[in-house]
Amino acid sequence: METTVDIVIAGGGIAGLATSLGLHRLGLQSLVLESSESLRAGGFGLMLWNNAWRALDSLGVADSLRRHSLPIKDFHISQSMSISCFIRNIECRCLRRKMLIETLEKELPQGTVRYSSKVVSIEESGPFKLVHLADGSLIRTKVLIGCDGVKSVVAKWLGLEKPVVSKRIGIRGFVEYPEKHGFEPKFFLLIGVGVRFGILPCNDNALYWFYNFTPSIAGFDQSAKKDPVKLKEFVLGKIKNASNEVKGVVERTPLDCISCVKLKLRLPWNVLVADIVRNNVCVVGDALHPMTPDIGQGACSALEDSVVLARRLGEAFLLKPGGGVGDEEFMRIRNGLDRYGKERRFRSFLLISCSYLIGFIQESDNRVVSFLRENFLARYTLAISLGMADFDCGKLVFS
Repeated sequence: METTVDIVIAGGGIAGLATSLGLHRLGLQSLVLESSESLRAGGFGLMLWNNAWRALDSLGVADSLRRHSLPIKDFHISQSMSISCFIRNIECRCLRRKMLIETLEKELPQGTVRYSSKVVSIEESGPFKLVHLADGSLIRTKVLIGCDGVKSVVAKWLGLEKPVVSKRIGIRGFVEYPEKHGFEPKFFLLIGVGVRFGILPCNDNALYWFYNFTPSIAGFDQSAKKDPVKLKEFVLGKIKNASNEVKGVVERTPLDCISCVKLKLRLPWNVLVADIVRNNVCVVGDALHPMTPDIGQGACSALEDSVVLARRLGEAFLLKPGGGVGDEEFMRIRNGLDRYGKERRFRSFLLISCSYLIGFIQESDNRVVSFLRENFLARYTLAISLGMADFDCGKLVFS
């Protein structure tokens, strides 16, 4: 069966839902194709910086989310010497991924998200794109937006290279206390050779923690990846010199709230030279710029993408409305997506590059890098992170 939809979004994660909501705020309908049977509300914590909250303000959901999170104003970085830094004029909060996903989905009109709809291939039919789904159905669309993550079918169709493994691993944990956990609203970060461990309070009762490391340096048993008991023991062994309060966070984390993933990224020069937009097709979020989590910009930059793209498509569809699907309309769509690509290409390159570089500096076992890190670089890497977060994607308005 074939159906026709003006705008199709492949993927119902943060990028897909935020893009659809941005379009909805402008009065444009879209169809979100999600491969899973229900909303993918899993995952643990998200560090959302200033740029993310500006995007969420534009989408009209920031205030409701702020009520469920604590503002983080203080950073404590511990290595051979400890550094504390109070940040001003930057909004930083840790939010549970489930809350963000559910909030975005609830703001969409019923029926916007179509579940159990896996995109398997794409073909061209004149200026239209034909989207083939695993169930045999076919959707004809004027615009196809790939928000389908690191294994994006849309990115592959555009010719983008597969993301590469960074040779690092991330362990994540989330713990809720029956009463207040007692941690101050600050970001605690422990860095050293092969190691990057952090704790972030989401609210008065919940904490998110992460442990990023280089397996070859940390002596990690690869067979432990799917064993939360071994993962917990491994992390506790690596932070054995931390305070009892910090170790207690990991100790009381439920086993079903611990996960392990390989850290991947798209090679930054691939974003610069390859097609991230082609005619009426583009990519957003992890389909565009998967990156290591070292500056906490994965979800933040996806929200930026969504607002910018919604604004550009709003210009294409709404500034010169008219019936039919003639060449003029497709030219406006193409121009709008080209403008989106120009705005996001270099920004994506910088985010991927800075994230990888900071992760390398903070975990390197190179003697020179280790010496510089322990004596000079901690404040500079934090300054870079804050600089990348101080970005404004703009409002959902156009002229």
